[in-house]
Amino acid sequence: MDFALTPELKDLQQRTRAFIAEQIIPMESDPRQGAHGPEESLRLDLVAKARQAGLLSPHAEPEYGGLGLSHVGRAVVFEESGYSPLGPIAMNVFAPDEGNMHLLHAVATHEQKERWLRPLVEGRIRSCFCMTEPAPGAGSDPSLLATTATPDGDGWLITGRKWLITGADGASVGIVMANVPDVGATMFLTPMDAPGIHLERNMDTLDRCFPGGHGVLRFQNLRVGPQDVLGEVGQGYRYAQVRLSPARLTHCMRWLGAARRAHDVALDYARKRQAFGRPIGQHEGVGFALADNAMDLHLARLATWHAAWVLDQGGLGLQDSSRAKVIVSEAVWRVVDRCVQVLGGQGVTGETVVARIFADIRGFRIYDGPSEVHRWSLAKHLIKGTATDTMP
Repeated sequence: MDFALTPELKDLQQRTRAFIAEQIIPMESDPRQGAHGPEESLRLDLVAKARQAGLLSPHAEPEYGGLGLSHVGRAVVFEESGYSPLGPIAMNVFAPDEGNMHLLHAVATHEQKERWLRPLVEGRIRSCFCMTEPAPGAGSDPSLLATTATPDGDGWLITGRKWLITGADGASVGIVMANVPDVGATMFLTPMDAPGIHLERNMDTLDRCFPGGHGVLRFQNLRVGPQDVLGEVGQGYRYAQVRLSPARLTHCMRWLGAARRAHDVALDYARKRQAFGRPIGQHEGVGFALADNAMDLHLARLATWHAAWVLDQGGLGLQDSSRAKVIVSEAVWRVVDRCVQVLGGQGVTGETVVARIFADIRGFRIYDGPSEVHRWSLAKHLIKGTATDTMP
């Protein structure tokens, strides 16, 4: 495998890095941010900056205004975007919109793409993906899907509850997973202001980096028609895999950038802060922590780039993305946790961005499948002899 970046990708990496440093990091103290993420006015201001810089939605296809990046290209650029908590929002590569764009491009009809994908790529609207349910519904086990889509004339009536729905508050379109009796799980597209959709509340969470926060939704006889089916009826679980494998990986890319930012802050502090007659970085307790950070960041990047390479070869990369998701989510957590420790008291205050990253990044070990579920899945393949090895 050639790890060298093409001149074009290297240039894009440097342009993105400069954009984040010069235009986005200065906005991190903007007051238009709260417990449930940046406000819409701030999001639109950030998007306008990326649009002006030619860096908006770089993952999207050129016909919709994107740069058509490969998965490896996304790994490079998304890491740079994640260096600021506001970077993925500015560049329109944040979850769940980025994953939803990927799914719509792969599955949606031309009419659905024009109605929903184009404005998503342009950063004019937001979306949400409505899958997770409170107990006893679907969580880590999607087969427990409890939301139903009951046939009604030429359409369906959707009834059920969803929670932990990222970006639900303020989203224009939702992708709703519901079970059609005797047929199976099906994805539907719906305007989020349609009659029958009720935002019960926004959940209080550790993170505050996602616009719209994480909502609890109730669907009560939401009517959808045949034109609202995403893909084919009964194929919802198959489409979920189309979405989830790349989405797991783009989480890895963005959070890798955030962990690198925390490491840079801690490293700078370790060079300057004096204790016991020398900079604290010269004490082995701190120096070894920074060295471990460097190794974890390197490991995380290699796992991410390899899984991205697999996707670029045309594979689904299900096991590769599972491996990468566990490796990266746990590695970047260790990195940021060490950074808090190196910073001491400042690590748990708002004096640096590290405490914010610390709170935001914890959920990554749960989002898109907790580490335990991915380990269980990989273990089953190992026992069956069906584990894949896609190393060249």
